Amino acid sequence: MNILVTGGCGFIGSNFIRQRLAEAGSPLRRLVNLDALTYAGNPANLSGPDADPRYHFAHGSIADEKLISHLLEEHEVDAVINFAAESHVDRSIDSPEPFIQTNVVGTLRLLNAARRHWNALPASRRAGFRFLHVSTDEVYGTLVPGDPAFTEETPCAPNSPYSASKAASDHLVRAYHHTYGLPVLTTNCSNNYGPYHFPEKLIPLMILNALDGKPLPVYGDGMQIRDWLYVEDHAAAIWLVLQKGRTGETYNIGGLNEQPNINIVKSICALLDRKCPRPGGKSYAEQITHVADRPGHDRRYAIDCEKIRRELGWQPRETFATGLEKTVDWYLANRAWAGEITAKKYNRQRLGVAG
Repeated sequence: MNILVTGGCGFIGSNFIRQRLAEAGSPLRRLVNLDALTYAGNPANLSGPDADPRYHFAHGSIADEKLISHLLEEHEVDAVINFAAESHVDRSIDSPEPFIQTNVVGTLRLLNAARRHWNALPASRRAGFRFLHVSTDEVYGTLVPGDPAFTEETPCAPNSPYSASKAASDHLVRAYHHTYGLPVLTTNCSNNYGPYHFPEKLIPLMILNALDGKPLPVYGDGMQIRDWLYVEDHAAAIWLVLQKGRTGETYNIGGLNEQPNINIVKSICALLDRKCPRPGGKSYAEQITHVADRPGHDRRYAIDCEKIRRELGWQPRETFATGLEKTVDWYLANRAWAGEITAKKYNRQRLGVAG
């Protein structure tokens, strides 16, 4: 199997690539990683695995249809996995247009190239070709306490420019299956966390700010609830859907770990109190600061992932407690990785609030 991964130098994509290249007995023959290396794309995320002879890196955008067509043909690609996306809600509120260009126009051009490639394949390979689109639970909108969790049948009701752009891309993927027959799969995941997470997101931001003695900014009352999914569990689910999922279907992937943001921050503080105590013995929780809420902030996300469990036998391996401890341990051991990003690749004035 030859795979084209887009956005493979980002958080989820790089964890997926690491997992695939480390997997014993994998059917993988070639893995091509196309990444534009924007602010969140970091080649250091793949330091080590990038020496694997099966790995090939291509620098470019999913909006470059000519380049994608060339890669698909040159590497005889059997499957496309689209991780590439602008994904930060605050950034989408400040400037929506880059989200439309990457998440909507880019996905459209990727689909165009994949469709041409698929149509040109011999019948024996056409039957096995897949296009897997990685999306988010944010396309479903928001829930209130007591509402049932999002299912694959929940109507889209996006509330931010980011989630609207992802919903649009989901619709395009669906349309290319129903109009042209392209064998597609879509996954909608809950909030990911784990190693190599870009420092603007809630969990790494809180870990790094705590260690640097900075405020731990929490939006509003901190009672915004998210379902937290350990990134390695997510990567394994995507691989399973690619191999065994029914074409044209959507699969929700969740961590079965609903937590309010304020609980996340307090849990991080408790772990750091134990693993890296502050001088004088004070708790990191003293650094928690409540700030004005984000405009249009969704109150609750929750994923019903019964479909992927029932059809494919998947369920998360990590509890929130085990996954968060692994994550804190990773950041404690890799502070140089995070320091390089915040110093060289990110405007530190923007490294503020997340969640």
